Amino acid sequence: MAIQFLTFFIALAVLLFAARIFTNAAEQLGAWFGMPSFVIGVFIVGIGTSLPELISSILSVQKGLSEIVPGNIIGASISNILLITGVVAWLNKKDIVLTRNYIFIDLHFLIGSLIFFTAIAFDGKIIWQEASIGLLAFLLYSWYLIHESGHPKNSEKESKLPFPFKFLALLVFAGLGIYLGADYTVSSISEIANGLAIPPSIIALTVLSLGTTLPELAVNVTAIKQGKAEMAIGNVLGSCIFNMMVVPGAAAIFGPIAVPATLIGFSLPYLVGSGLFFYLLTQDKTLSRWEGMLCVLLFALFILKAAGLA
Repeated sequence: MAIQFLTFFIALAVLLFAARIFTNAAEQLGAWFGMPSFVIGVFIVGIGTSLPELISSILSVQKGLSEIVPGNIIGASISNILLITGVVAWLNKKDIVLTRNYIFIDLHFLIGSLIFFTAIAFDGKIIWQEASIGLLAFLLYSWYLIHESGHPKNSEKESKLPFPFKFLALLVFAGLGIYLGADYTVSSISEIANGLAIPPSIIALTVLSLGTTLPELAVNVTAIKQGKAEMAIGNVLGSCIFNMMVVPGAAAIFGPIAVPATLIGFSLPYLVGSGLFFYLLTQDKTLSRWEGMLCVLLFALFILKAAGLA
């Protein structure tokens, strides 16, 4: 059993490190194309930091462990909405002011993604016909982000700066690292679950989702240090929307996804409640440190209940 735990942590470390490299390279490419910081946070960084959830979910279905997918999606989304938001709000040391008008479009997409994921997961099974609607919705969301950014790249600057092929190469190598890390992570979860007689979905809901949320935490702490608190909130939104719309659609292509009753009874409603709570918190366009601490406490309650410790 010790070998399985060691394999899990090493594989998870490789997965997160590769995702970090991938995200940094993608961020540089986004900056080269002239995308504003909020769009980079929602679109590029949000997708990049969600790659661990995406690849591990696809491999889970291929290995016949599809119940890992909803556990990872729900756990990672709750971690983003409550834990990451709470940590970001507290570390910022002052109220986070959400000044961009179109952030409320992103909030509406967040609510829409919650409704979508609840609808496809509530009957205990996700199939590609219904999950593909999320892929189409995310394409619409992506088009909106790029179209509404309103910050085209200056042609003179474009002529002076060569295309960053170095970061393009890093994307390729980091993608390979993400695949290998996710492959061994999923395999070790299966062995640990069998050894401890714990459903893989519970491990995915708690340990795996916390682990795959580390890229978001690292990126957002860095954003806070650079005075880009709004970009950090954008990353939270982008990651959650990607997790709930794209991950089930991409994974279901390889086979049906089973949603255990234990997730439907508690974790799924908790996810919906967390999303609605986040929506209400941001209606005044600010997030205070004390609201952030409330988010962290709510996340702690979720982990205790999900792990069966309370």
